[in-house]
Amino acid sequence: MHVSGLTKSFGPRTLFSGVSFRLGPGDRLAVAGRNGAGKTTLLRILAGAEHADAGSVAIPRGERVALHDQAPDAGGTGSVRDYVEEGLAHAREAESAIAALEARMAAGDHGPATLSAYERALADLDAAGGYHWRSWVERVTRGLGLTGDHLDRPLASLSGGELTRASLARALAGRPQVLLLDEPTNHLDLEAMEWLEGIVRDLRAAVVIVSHDRWFLESTATAVLDLSNGRARLWPMRYSAFRIARAEDDAQQVAAADRRREEMERLERFVTRWRAGTRARQAKSRAKRLGRLEPIVAPTREKALSFGFPRTERPGRVVLEADGLRVEVAGRVLVDDAGFTIERGQRVAVIGPNGAGKTTMIETLLGRREVAAGRVSIGHKVLPSYFSQHAREYDGRRTPAEIVKAGTSLTEAEARTLLGRFLFPRDVADRAVEALSGGERRRLALVELVAEGGNLLVLDEPTNHLDVESREALEDALLAYDGTVVLVSHDRALIDVVATHTLALEGGTAVMRAGGYADLVEVREATAQGGGNTATAVIRPAAGERRARGPSSGRLAREVSRLESRIAGLEADLTGVEAEVAGASEAGDVETVILLGERHRALQHDLSSAMAEWEERAATLAESP
Repeated sequence: MHVSGLTKSFGPRTLFSGVSFRLGPGDRLAVAGRNGAGKTTLLRILAGAEHADAGSVAIPRGERVALHDQAPDAGGTGSVRDYVEEGLAHAREAESAIAALEARMAAGDHGPATLSAYERALADLDAAGGYHWRSWVERVTRGLGLTGDHLDRPLASLSGGELTRASLARALAGRPQVLLLDEPTNHLDLEAMEWLEGIVRDLRAAVVIVSHDRWFLESTATAVLDLSNGRARLWPMRYSAFRIARAEDDAQQVAAADRRREEMERLERFVTRWRAGTRARQAKSRAKRLGRLEPIVAPTREKALSFGFPRTERPGRVVLEADGLRVEVAGRVLVDDAGFTIERGQRVAVIGPNGAGKTTMIETLLGRREVAAGRVSIGHKVLPSYFSQHAREYDGRRTPAEIVKAGTSLTEAEARTLLGRFLFPRDVADRAVEALSGGERRRLALVELVAEGGNLLVLDEPTNHLDVESREALEDALLAYDGTVVLVSHDRALIDVVATHTLALEGGTAVMRAGGYADLVEVREATAQGGGNTATAVIRPAAGERRARGPSSGRLAREVSRLESRIAGLEADLTGVEAEVAGASEAGDVETVILLGERHRALQHDLSSAMAEWEERAATLAESP
């Protein structure tokens, strides 16, 4: 992909101009910028869904482009499987072409055009994943949490989050040469995010990523395109290195602008003083020099969220305690026999797969849901403040200033000062809530949370609709907060920076561990390898239960390794056969082409079987204790 000089404006506002870059297979570009900088618009232009005002996008002939939109179109009929496999029409076409060409050759059509078409069809099918492309689809959908039940449902029955995952599966399943991902980690649990990172890194595609997930960007991106103030700059480095380098570059530019301004002011003072004096000649020379100088424009960054929590009343040592806790929803047990204690000053991240009951758990701890069994107690002098992932219901006719004053004891000036820290200038603070965006409403809920002054913050997905800078401001505020925090979030960077402990919903119960997200990953890796401290390891079933579930994890791991070696060998054999087909086709050796075609089909069949077996064994190994 070669992008040159892209420019896009909406009315008098220029989103970006002069966007240029080149991406090859395996290159992964993160697009950075504040909300509204034009990141999604850029992706849609690259996909051909929107037109640029100027510039060009060149993609080699025959290369496929797939866009995962963060808000996919809910239209369409048929099943989820049909929707996902729409991106694989080329695989079906290649299979049909091969079958038709083989029938023609068997009937005696051995012309060079037929042989050449057969060679192209084999190459097309190989590019689509070969005869085992259906196994690839199963792998992708399973990795994104779309099980067989999901795949057979009508597309129209999906929730917004399910539709987003289906859109991502469709983009990945087609194995495009250019993959465009707009907020791909939305609606994924931590396990699916980790799976997606590995897939994106392994793809031999040119990938462009827009995401607020800093952990995902750091793990996948090989370069960063920064959109800021209508301009674009390419940084050929990882995301964390880009953030550091950009800050250093900004500081140097500010210093250079200050030096240039001081120099121009000094020259101007000299010229003004000596223009008609005894040093008129020097003044004339310096006036010429002043005329040649241009001011250096210092970089400007949009104002970022900046706030802190007020000091809170000190509660007792134990803030929350659960003993023998069972959490149920509609008769379904989510957590059973859980026991843990959250102490003053701890910051606990509640984690688990989608559907594990994270929101239900925290609402049970707060007394908003009934305890099915066991006990939950809130400590002495604990004042909880709850931030829900669901938008608060506001009277749309009221303004943010009115809402904050009515819900707190703040004065007019204090309320407006607090709103200003959350990027609500006077004109927005006096605007009806019904005119606010989703992100602005989330920030308004944060304003109310800060104003409540609770000493226990319970936060459910607080970073939704916040850009990277605002997420970092929230991190800073939580780190400086003197109370206790219970947090549900898919933002792994936030968890790793803020959390002192994790409460993992796994194996039907809740396991408390010290440390942030990186510590949790280390524990899980050690546990998977048979190591780790037994005090922090995942709760395991008894030996008899393990035997009842199937083969040991050690034997499964050996089988998976054996299958991976077999798959690699089959793929190498396929590559060799395809090279022989090309040579025989050029030589017009019809019999050899037909024999090689049969060999190619046999290898593809063996590879498909091996892939299916590997998928089954790998899934069993992942689920084994």
